[in-house]
Amino acid sequence: MKIGTTIRTYRLQKGLSQGDIEKKTGLLRCYLSRVENGHTMPSLDTLAKIAGALDLPISQFFAEDALSRQLNSQKLSDEELKFLTQIRRYSANLNDSDRKLLLAMVKKFAATAVR
Repeated sequence: MKIGTTIRTYRLQKGLSQGDIEKKTGLLRCYLSRVENGHTMPSLDTLAKIAGALDLPISQFFAEDALSRQLNSQKLSDEELKFLTQIRRYSANLNDSDRKLLLAMVKKFAATAVR
């Protein structure tokens, strides 16, 4: 079980940085990095703090099968996940017309992109 990878995935899905989690939990960012990279295993108390900062039940970190299926179906890198999370965060308050305009712009960029 890779708790660190699970934590990173949920953190990125919510558009949070390690600094955001640090502010919410009091845990040092360098410690969070060590957890996410699998160098340190957090205690249950620490895991509960992280879960609280992510607005998740602690049991969510142990639901590996569901998360693994989700990750395998997406096949997104951390950078892609971070980018899409930022798009979702910034577009949340757009009206339908602005969302359509944004999507049209993205399609135009993709069509003219040099590969």
